[in-house]
Amino acid sequence: MADNDFPGWHGTTIIGVRKGGKVVIAGDGQVSLGQTVIKGTARKVRRISPGGYDIVAGFAGSTADAFTLLERLETKLEATPGQLQRASVELAKDWRTDKYLQKLEAMLIVSDGKDLYVITGAGDVLEPEHDVTAIGSGGNYALAAGRALMDTDKDAEQIAREAMAIAADICVYTNGNLTVETISA
Repeated sequence: MADNDFPGWHGTTIIGVRKGGKVVIAGDGQVSLGQTVIKGTARKVRRISPGGYDIVAGFAGSTADAFTLLERLETKLEATPGQLQRASVELAKDWRTDKYLQKLEAMLIVSDGKDLYVITGAGDVLEPEHDVTAIGSGGNYALAAGRALMDTDKDAEQIAREAMAIAADICVYTNGNLTVETISA
């Protein structure tokens, strides 16, 4: 089978919502290979505590690649405790320049409760303009729904859950089995 014939792994939607002094990162549990759901209960949102500071991270893309990036982020945070922005920028620099890391196919949403970033392999560390960001197969659906819900009375967790439900209704690579982590500044 040629590389371009391989159906590829799909099936992640991760959303990050910052509202009311809290950040919520939520992710679905679906992993698909082509048209087949391989697993419906994957946990793609994690809480880590490098250097004694809590960080919540959600990942989309290849699981092995994402865990490699999470480990690298944890190392950067241990070297710069409590400085998520600096650690994220350092990770993005390494990711862009290191030949091994350049091959990784994943993206991260990370937060320390105050800051919220998307880290990409293109060397980007992006802070969302409207306090909502999303990645993965259903990311655009979750992002649109989340932004539409931001002007309501709903809190960050309600917005994240409802946006993920909308994404799961639209995207065949997203399910409703959520992992939700909340972190405060």
